[in-house]
Amino acid sequence: MVFKRLLGSLGVGGPSVDTVLDPGAVTPGGGLTGQVHLKGGNADFTIEHITLELVARVEAEHDDGESEGLVVFDRFTVGGDFRLAEGEQRSIPFSVNLPWETPITELYGQGLGIALGVRTELGVAGAKDKGDMDPLAVRPLPVQESILEALGQLGFAFKSADLELGHIRGTGQQLPFYQEIELAPSPQYAHQVAEIEVTFLAGPAGMEVVLEADKRGGFLSEGHDTVTRFTVSHGAGAVDWNTEVDSWMRQLVGRRTSHGSHHAYDSHAPYGHGDLHADKGHGHYGHGDHGHRSGPGMGTAIAAGAAGLAVGVVGGMVAAEAVDEIGDLFEGDEEDGGDDEA
Repeated sequence: MVFKRLLGSLGVGGPSVDTVLDPGAVTPGGGLTGQVHLKGGNADFTIEHITLELVARVEAEHDDGESEGLVVFDRFTVGGDFRLAEGEQRSIPFSVNLPWETPITELYGQGLGIALGVRTELGVAGAKDKGDMDPLAVRPLPVQESILEALGQLGFAFKSADLELGHIRGTGQQLPFYQEIELAPSPQYAHQVAEIEVTFLAGPAGMEVVLEADKRGGFLSEGHDTVTRFTVSHGAGAVDWNTEVDSWMRQLVGRRTSHGSHHAYDSHAPYGHGDLHADKGHGHYGHGDHGHRSGPGMGTAIAAGAAGLAVGVVGGMVAAEAVDEIGDLFEGDEEDGGDDEA
C-alpha cells in the first residue's frame, strides 16, 4: 500500500481529474460553472484541495525583444479535504466569478486569437498534480460589444488582439496584464493614423476605455502615439454609440501631439473622459475622470453577424485558426514545471 501511494504521488496509478466547463462563452465579471470529475487511483487517497487556475498566454516586452509565457491571473479552491477511495468516481460542481478585467476571446462567436484556459490543480497526499487544462471562451460585456460594433460601423477594421504584460498608469487596472485590440483606421483617418488600439478595463461600477492612436508622421514631423481614456457605465444602453465613439476618435486623432491640457466633460453625460499624455506602460497618465450613470434602459441587443466589426473579424481570422492557437497554449503545459511567469 505504501508503494502504491508513492507511485500515486508521482502520477502513476494516482487519481485522475477531468474538468468540464458548462457550454457557452462567459462574460468578464460573470459566472463560470462546471464540474470537476475525479476517478480514484490504485489506492485510497486524501484529496487535500481542488484548485482552478485561470491562465493566459501573455506577451512581455524587454530589452532583448518580446517573449511569451503563461500567467495565472486568478485561483479558486472549489473542493478538497476528503478521501477518494480506490477506483471511486466523484463529481464536484463549481461556480466562480471571473475577474472583471478578464480579456475577451471572441466577438459574435469568432475567435480573436486570445488564449485563455482553466487549469485544474489537484492536491493529493502532499503532492500537486496540475491535472488538465480547458480552453476558456469569453464574450464581451454589452457595453464592450456596443463600442466595438460602433467602431465597425464607423469603418474601423479588426487587425489583431493580444495580451501585454504590465500596467497602464493612471488607470484602475487590477490584473498584471491588459488586452489590446488593434484596429485598422477607417478611410476617414487612414491618412493620419496607421493603427488604433483599444483597451477595456472593466470593473463592477463601470469601465475605462483606453484608446491609443499610432499617428503618421508628416513632411516635417515624426510619427507619434496619442492616448486618451474614457469612462462609461455598464448601463449606458441609451447612448448613441456611433456618435459617441466618433467623437472619441475625433478627439484622439485630432490631437496634434501626445501632450496637452485636460478637457472638461459634461457632468450630465453617461461617460467621462481624461487625457493620458504618454505611451501606455511607460508614461505618467492623467487622472480625474469618473463615470456617471446613464438613464434607464438596457439598449438594443446586437444580433450575431450584424454589420460592423464582426466583418473585420471574419475577414481577418478563420475560427479554426483561433482554436489551433488555444490548443497550442495547452501543449507541453505539464512540462512547464508550474512556471506561470511570462
